[in-house]
Amino acid sequence: MLLVHPVRELGQAIPALVGLVLAGRAMGDGQMWWLGPAGVAVVIAVSVLRWMTTRYRITPEQVQLRTGLLRRKTIATAADRVRTVDVTASALHRVLGLAKVEIGTGSHHLGHGLELDSLTVREAAGLRAELLHSSTAASHDTARATSLGVEPLAGVAAAGDHDAEFELDTGLYQDTELVRMDPRWVRFAPFTMSGVLGAAAILGIGSRILNQSGVSPGDVGPIRGGIAYVERNPIWLDVLQGLVALVVLVTVLSIGGYALSYWGFRLMRHSHGSLHITRGLLTTRAISIEERRLRGVELAEPLLLRAVHGARLRAITTGLKASSGTDGGSSTLLPPAPRGVAREVAAAILGDPAPVEVALIAHGPAAARRRFTRALLGALFLVVATGLAVFSGAPPWFVAAGMLSIPVAILLAADRCRSLGHAVSGHYLVTRAGSLYRRLDVLECDGIIGWNVRQSFFQRRAGLATLTATTAAGRQRYAVLDVPVPMALALAEQALPGLLGDFLTAEATS
Repeated sequence: MLLVHPVRELGQAIPALVGLVLAGRAMGDGQMWWLGPAGVAVVIAVSVLRWMTTRYRITPEQVQLRTGLLRRKTIATAADRVRTVDVTASALHRVLGLAKVEIGTGSHHLGHGLELDSLTVREAAGLRAELLHSSTAASHDTARATSLGVEPLAGVAAAGDHDAEFELDTGLYQDTELVRMDPRWVRFAPFTMSGVLGAAAILGIGSRILNQSGVSPGDVGPIRGGIAYVERNPIWLDVLQGLVALVVLVTVLSIGGYALSYWGFRLMRHSHGSLHITRGLLTTRAISIEERRLRGVELAEPLLLRAVHGARLRAITTGLKASSGTDGGSSTLLPPAPRGVAREVAAAILGDPAPVEVALIAHGPAAARRRFTRALLGALFLVVATGLAVFSGAPPWFVAAGMLSIPVAILLAADRCRSLGHAVSGHYLVTRAGSLYRRLDVLECDGIIGWNVRQSFFQRRAGLATLTATTAAGRQRYAVLDVPVPMALALAEQALPGLLGDFLTAEATS
């Protein structure tokens, strides 16, 4: 930890350290050169102080973490409240034979997580098994407590005992592999947003560094040469070459990011009732999710990924908030992969292919009219805006661009109509919606804790409503959009019988 933390903190503090170096050179004719080394010393001192003030204790009943010197903080959670255990090893961790354990407890507030850094790989694997299968481990030795830290708060087991316990916890694993990454899946990477975000980050960081250092982009040799080249060419050629260069950059960054994040991806089911995910090229990550907290799956198909028959799969888990990022964090069950593979994995996780393959019920003509109306109103607004721009002196082709939005809006509305639907299959509520980002949510009915029936002014006139299932898992709100009111009430009664019955009867008799 004394090596991992200073190196990591120095890497994160590079922008500030560069600013100190530049400030030291600019102040007092270079007499303040010591600001940079002083900043490095401060970062290292803070890292060492963090090591000196960090203690944690693991018992069969509780997980405790104590940090801080001037402002001491102790976080404690019951062992049975552990939702997920993530074991991460960066390149530096792997060189030193270490790993970082992140214990998910269901709290989404900053500073409430438990992170145990720089454990040995053996200790991290044993701790993951103990926390996720504490009931099984307790039957072997209910009095055992594992304590780790610089100055332990409780006794540490002898090395021989630890090895025996590790074999007891991990030697009996009966993992069933559900899926592993096929290298050919890399072809889906360019059809995600990761490359675009990476290119934007590179351009933003580069421009900020140049701005802070006081260097004009024209003063940099390659940039100056590129500007001169662009000035010599026709505009159409510059635009074409720029688009090609952008596509190549985004493709390379997408493939690189996909390989770094998901290389070696494996999804396994443990016989004790947990899903185990391993992935990563330089930084490896092992994620374990208890199946008893799994409430369903989410099959996401963004437009570009859907165009090449791809999809990604995420878990709907109690206490684990779904991420809207490209990575998906701990909820990712399958990276961008063929749609058929994603459906097969979803069926294997649920133990039943019916919820994934069920034919969805359409929401009727009123819902379709609502989608076409909203799409065409947006296109009409764009046509009027381009017309006003041409009237104010803009090129005439602006009107053609505005008119082109009408067929695009019609195609988008038609696709949204095809995507909209719902069903109840077995004990699962299935709902699908969206076009630019189509999502199929399969939610266990037993995980629904309430209903929210909402009607806007225009929905009331059309006889439609949005029925939202509230749950403690995943996104916590899963909506059935623009469904006719009688169908919405029947759906709520079918998925969760008796919850709305008293209110509907009271309304009917009043």
